[in-house]
Amino acid sequence: MLFGSVVNAVGIIVGTFIGLLLRKIPDQMKQTVMIAIGLSVVILGIDMALKSDNFFIVIVSLIVGSLVGEWLRIEDYLHRIGTTLEQKIGKSQSGNIAQGFVTATLIFVVGAMAIVGSLDSGLRQDHSVLLTKSMIDGFTSIVLASTLGIGVLFSALPVFLYQGGIALLANVIHQFLSDSLLNLLIAELTATGGVLILAIGINMLGIKQIRVANLLPSILIVTIIVLIQYHY
Repeated sequence: MLFGSVVNAVGIIVGTFIGLLLRKIPDQMKQTVMIAIGLSVVILGIDMALKSDNFFIVIVSLIVGSLVGEWLRIEDYLHRIGTTLEQKIGKSQSGNIAQGFVTATLIFVVGAMAIVGSLDSGLRQDHSVLLTKSMIDGFTSIVLASTLGIGVLFSALPVFLYQGGIALLANVIHQFLSDSLLNLLIAELTATGGVLILAIGINMLGIKQIRVANLLPSILIVTIIVLIQYHY
């Protein structure tokens, strides 16, 4: 049941180590690659954001989620963890761990493939979607790690926990959520995540520094709103 999630996490780890070997490329080349990644991430975020059936839900989720995130100071907490790890590993080798971790986690976790693939793994032991996602995430982690450093490696854990949790709870989810509700939930989760990924792209391009981690509660808020709207 967890095979697909394990392979996905391993793919990210392997891709990260390969990417770290490429960190010695010239700084000018790194900057150009970072811009290319940032532009790609922006387009990906816009494409995902347009999946919403009711963008008002996404807006409310982002507003409420940002208030919760700022109150919890999630961004500051992650940066403290990143600073501690940088002191132990050595910043010259590690890069910005918090940025790499948050960026990679959002890109790998948010989206329909993570949810649908995990449900297939749990319900039918069909890992084809997650295996495909593993290849995509592996190549993406190579590119991200070559510019953002070892922080990308730590995204393997939340990816495994998130997808593995869905796979283990697949029967419960399928029992309590109808196909129509699940499709609606996936659409709004994807759209909300797309806005967060768009914010990451803006950060990578250096247009404006957005505290993306403080927007993470939006993912939980949109789930609650969709469930309430559907039932009431």
